Amino acid sequence: MRVPALFAATVSELRKALAEQGFGIMTEIDMRATLRAKLDIRMDEYLILGACNPVLAQRALAADPRVGLLLPCNVVVRTDDDTTLVEAADPVLLLCGELLHRTDQPELHAVAREARERLSAALETVEKRLPETK
Repeated sequence: MRVPALFAATVSELRKALAEQGFGIMTEIDMRATLRAKLDIRMDEYLILGACNPVLAQRALAADPRVGLLLPCNVVVRTDDDTTLVEAADPVLLLCGELLHRTDQPELHAVAREARERLSAALETVEKRLPETK
């Protein structure tokens, strides 16, 4: 999703929207700072948020402990020219592609669909709330 808002405002609204959908941020990776510090590479703002909904995570892990390989759900916020991009990994594609084709766990399908719906709702909320600030 592309929004015409500043990076910091987008990150702030994304955090709120994810929390409203039951997600907490377990990890945060500032790729811009990391690549600059480690490789002296300059790049646009790029943040990876590892979002986790504990209820969904517990349900998925109870169904199949291998799900831990795919947790948390990554959401990326990055600048692109004069806009900010927000992108989220699709839990259904991740689980179905990596795990579910090897197991018949209906609960994993249900959890993946609910996680997808909640992430999509969070992104839609961000898009609606952000005024045009660029």
